[in-house]
Amino acid sequence: MSYTLHPGAEQDIEEALDFYTEQAGLAVAERFLEEFGRVVELLQVHPGLGTPTTMGRQIFPLRIFPYSVVYRDQGNSIRIVIVRHQRKKPAFGMSRR
Repeated sequence: MSYTLHPGAEQDIEEALDFYTEQAGLAVAERFLEEFGRVVELLQVHPGLGTPTTMGRQIFPLRIFPYSVVYRDQGNSIRIVIVRHQRKKPAFGMSRR
């Protein structure tokens, strides 16, 4: 199964990487990206793991970092719509399709 990233989700990841690079260093930013990749691979194999939310979306947390991946199972692929910090308002990014 493949995956696609919503442009807003790409921006979410870039912002997280910038934050971790500035605040904790490149190694931590790279670890964030590795953890995101681990979650994506897991969801590609088991797209039903996430907790159902609204609009046919599911949410799955990263293990080490306070972020969650909001995605839609599209049958042959998953669409990652939001990569949200868990302290952001729950409505963050919900207008994305």
